Amino acid sequence: MTTNKDIIISGGGIAGLTAAVAFGEAGFEVLCIDPTAPVTDRTNQGADLRTTAYLQPAHAFLQKIGLWPLLAERSAPLQIMRIVDAAGETLVCKDFNAADISDAPFGWNLGNWDMREGLLTRLDALPNVTFQPGVSTLGSQTRSTEARVTLSSGERVCCKMLIAADGRNSLIRRAAKIRMKRVDFGQLALSFAVNHDTAHDNISTEVHKSGGPFTLVPLPDFNGKPSSAVVWMDRVSAIKEMQSLHAQAFNAAITERSAGVLGQLEVITGRSAWPIVSQLSDHFFAERTAFIAEAAHVVPPIGAQGLNLSLGDIEVLLDLATAAPAQIGEMQMLKRYHHARRPIAQSRVLGVGALNRASKAEGPIAARARAMGLDAIHRITPIRHQLMQLGLGVR
Repeated sequence: MTTNKDIIISGGGIAGLTAAVAFGEAGFEVLCIDPTAPVTDRTNQGADLRTTAYLQPAHAFLQKIGLWPLLAERSAPLQIMRIVDAAGETLVCKDFNAADISDAPFGWNLGNWDMREGLLTRLDALPNVTFQPGVSTLGSQTRSTEARVTLSSGERVCCKMLIAADGRNSLIRRAAKIRMKRVDFGQLALSFAVNHDTAHDNISTEVHKSGGPFTLVPLPDFNGKPSSAVVWMDRVSAIKEMQSLHAQAFNAAITERSAGVLGQLEVITGRSAWPIVSQLSDHFFAERTAFIAEAAHVVPPIGAQGLNLSLGDIEVLLDLATAAPAQIGEMQMLKRYHHARRPIAQSRVLGVGALNRASKAEGPIAARARAMGLDAIHRITPIRHQLMQLGLGVR
């Protein structure tokens, strides 16, 4: 049996589900599939324990597609970004305040598990969108007029545009024989949430020492105590050693690594780790196919660039589709998408990669260079403001 849709989205992660909401809100007939069901409780096995800071442009987009009202109460605003260099004998702290460039916070931090729950709630209200967890893409055939997708359920579905949101190891990208460049930084990122003694005051704090940054991002209070999400990037061996520690020793280790900026830290979730790499696909499109999010680009988790970059992909693709609905999936439209997004993704991949190399560099010379660079960026107001705007993705 063959059915027809305007759009098929292969991948039901946050990017894929957001794309389903966005195109569904715009009136398109959408099918979204993923081999696994989303986990919306952070205490359940398989939960994504990471959080995401949705920067101003992403926040505006989520408002536009009717998603943010479902998420606002679970988010924590990020008013100040604090950079702490703890490699020397004394701490060097520099604050970057959103008030210098905007009336709004830099962004709003939200647990990925909460985002998934909000997405599923919004999808339930869209009768033109079908989400099928537990179903995967077995293969696809494209021609100039359509894409034909074979599902693991045995169903065949025809669509005008196939959106590949199937992650950094995208099977659809491989099948289309699109090459990508990959850099492995020899690091792991460890993600978890903590309670702490000192209120975070909506300040996101990034502590640099060696091996990579230790970042504390505000969350709403948990069990009546201040809470933050943590992403700790370090050498593979160091992170594996930390993963093996029991809770008490781990709490002591993370408090020491945080330089005590929020007092005693106490882990309140499980710990998940993933490798730090960057990737960039040569092309963000193939015949009747658009690649978004990590199927197109991967950046290290610094400056909240990854998922915000992905939401930018979806917004541009949506704008092109709504401007000419009869032409969705046509080569001219897909080329416009590629030319709009790949240069931006390339600049983010290169820029974040350079920041990561500087952050993980060890030794007194590297520490002094970091401290001097941080001081110069913070002291020279035009440079500080320009970098803050670039980080937000606005001009």
